[in-house]
Amino acid sequence: MRTRRIGDVEVSAIGLGGMPLSIEGRPDRERALATVRAAVEAGVTLIDTADAYSFDDQDFGHNEELIAEALRGLGSAADGVFVATKGGHTRVAGGGWALNGSPDYLRSACDASLKRLGVEAIDLYQFHRPDPTVPLADSFGTLGELLDAGKIKQAGISNFNPDEIRQANEVLGGRLAAVQNQFSPSYRSSEPELELCAEMGIAFLPWSPLGGIGKAGALAERGTAFAEIAEAHGASPQQVCLAWMLAKAPVVIPIPGASRPESIRSSAEATHVELTADELARLD
Repeated sequence: MRTRRIGDVEVSAIGLGGMPLSIEGRPDRERALATVRAAVEAGVTLIDTADAYSFDDQDFGHNEELIAEALRGLGSAADGVFVATKGGHTRVAGGGWALNGSPDYLRSACDASLKRLGVEAIDLYQFHRPDPTVPLADSFGTLGELLDAGKIKQAGISNFNPDEIRQANEVLGGRLAAVQNQFSPSYRSSEPELELCAEMGIAFLPWSPLGGIGKAGALAERGTAFAEIAEAHGASPQQVCLAWMLAKAPVVIPIPGASRPESIRSSAEATHVELTADELARLD
């Protein structure tokens, strides 16, 4: 497994997105735990979760608890695994989503995540989505407070535009470590954010890099170049997609979701696919 950096920490160049393990359509608990174990065994040392990854408000925090259970079960094999989580997105009755970026809420959400993950400090804590009812500076400032208090080791934001990324980094005094935005062959609108992160030396974590839950299998149908180049490399279109993404910039660390062990094992192998300049241009 090749590695990249989030702040001053080295992590695997491919991470595991935990969301499919906890939302609607999630696998049974044993398969979910086996998927996390398979990721670590394949060399994945970055796992991305969030308190809001759950069915609804009744099992809020499900994914954090699942990830923590899986890592405890691995014992010393989980040493060095970097867990990123998020706060500021909430769930409501019936499975709906809501937002709360208020400082008081983010502080309490961070405390709850610390407890569920069973750690003294969270490796990377990310403000999940902008809350239009709360000034961004207040939400970003709370991340700074959590850093200063030692409750989180690094701070990140998710689903923000370039101006907001610059503002977050300014409020944090240059301590913004990561940005997590949607990015895939069929969703290229976050390319300006990717380019800005490369310029600023901030890790860029594409979520849904293969197109989203249930859509990875159709990648070849949506872009025949991925299938043709995959055949030439003896790889899958999904592996070529992740390799293309990694070639975008050294700060890019895709976090494909998985709900089966074989899926994350395959994604982890993408770091070994070397694409030529001509192939990259064609994929672009």
